[in-house]
Amino acid sequence: MKLTCTRENLARALTLVSGAAGKNINLPILSNVLIKVDNQKAEIISTNLELAIIINLRSKIEETGSFTVPAKTLTDFVSLLSDEKVELEQKESELVIKCGKSSTKIKGIPADEFPVIPNLEDGEGFLVKAEDFKKGLGQVTPAISKNDIRPELAGVCFGFNQGEKKELVMAATDSYRLAEKKINVSQGDGKHRIIVPNHTAHEIGRILALVDGEQHEESARILVGASQLALHYGNVQLISRLVDGQYPDYTQIIPKDFRTQTTFSTHQLIKEIKAASLFTTSGVNAITFDFNTAEGAIKITSASTQTGEYSSEINTEIQGENNSILLNHRYLLDGLNNLGTENTVFNLINGDSPCIFRPEGDESYLYIVMPIRK
Repeated sequence: MKLTCTRENLARALTLVSGAAGKNINLPILSNVLIKVDNQKAEIISTNLELAIIINLRSKIEETGSFTVPAKTLTDFVSLLSDEKVELEQKESELVIKCGKSSTKIKGIPADEFPVIPNLEDGEGFLVKAEDFKKGLGQVTPAISKNDIRPELAGVCFGFNQGEKKELVMAATDSYRLAEKKINVSQGDGKHRIIVPNHTAHEIGRILALVDGEQHEESARILVGASQLALHYGNVQLISRLVDGQYPDYTQIIPKDFRTQTTFSTHQLIKEIKAASLFTTSGVNAITFDFNTAEGAIKITSASTQTGEYSSEINTEIQGENNSILLNHRYLLDGLNNLGTENTVFNLINGDSPCIFRPEGDESYLYIVMPIRK
């Protein structure tokens, strides 16, 4: 195996595949990346058995072959090279790297010990705008459950064309908050409802951001199989297992009627919540919102026996009746930081029911927070 490429292309490829490689005591080979070269292309591949990332490396191919080397060692070393052409060549059990006047050898493991990467061929394809997909994932992933007691909640629900519209509905919940985002599907008519693992969802978002910064690809292709999902974007392919199970029907907890509604400046609300969070009891993280329709003001308060008390008011038009609710400031900030609009619409029923935050003028996203019972 022998090839030549630019340091920039090699470093970028290693950054893209790094998300699927890591330390594994039982299978050390999973800490390596596979460099695979045939007559037509060169690929760099990583996997953790649940997730695989494959990238086509732009290069000049001189000899075919394949070899694996530790991902972290190779990535760290390449980042230190000068911006010149890099030559990679396998010599017995080592990868020889030449760049400028330097020459380095990295010990590796034969490629035949590397796991076989599955090829998803029988799936159904969907085309979505990459920018919308990336933004949507960023808006829902904060609500993914970090607890493995209910595996189906430790991922994002992807619902393709579940209603009358051609759209992908992404949802995540940890039982304390729920995030839902809808984006248009430009190609693909099938109906599917799958659960994408947490790690995979974050890797998809990372790949969309990294590749878009280089190539500005407009659309991403999603392939859905019986137990796998594949993403094709630019010169990157991601293949992942899906979470086995049924996602709960979260639509039942989305409130339809409200008693109080108001609109905040998103920036001002975030600032007030951050200030109030300094005076909350650790673990409870409780902030109180009191709505006074007559005065057109929302009083935000918090108290801690250790740090003190906080109280502030936001003047705004309030529709409906007086109300009060106690909310977790960490959950609030996770949602508000991803709204992406100047103003936030806040709807609530009472202090015992879930409340909804939406970006003003955008019905495609909602963020629900369960109240802290007084």
